[in-house]
Amino acid sequence: MRIEIPAAKKLVLETIIQIRWGDQDPMGHVNNASYFRYLEIARLEWLFKIGGPPDPAGQGPVIVNAFCNFIRQLEYPGAVLAKHYVANPGRSSFDTYVTLERTDAPGVIHASGGATTVWIDFKSQQSVPLPAWLLPHFA
Repeated sequence: MRIEIPAAKKLVLETIIQIRWGDQDPMGHVNNASYFRYLEIARLEWLFKIGGPPDPAGQGPVIVNAFCNFIRQLEYPGAVLAKHYVANPGRSSFDTYVTLERTDAPGVIHASGGATTVWIDFKSQQSVPLPAWLLPHFA
């Protein structure tokens, strides 16, 4: 079952990720776990860019679910263009989506994925409202 990425989303980051030799599995293509790492790289790069990395002594994002649609194999060598999107901000959560394409095959999606992120207070382990500084990034 493929999970569709919604049309209503905002592009917030594009980044290039090099496919490493060690990302491959014995079959010679990028291992499924590496796809999730690529999604994480894009998500964290966006959070650091906007000034919102996780703060273990304070508040920050926690992933409560994640998915990846494997559409075409990625293979070494090469580079991936990750396009990171955000959508559906709520009281304490928002969705992120990422598409992955090879830089030498622009526009050809090899994978798409996403995650629901909840903003929490790490000490209390409870969700808290999204911070005011974060909300403009969804507009």
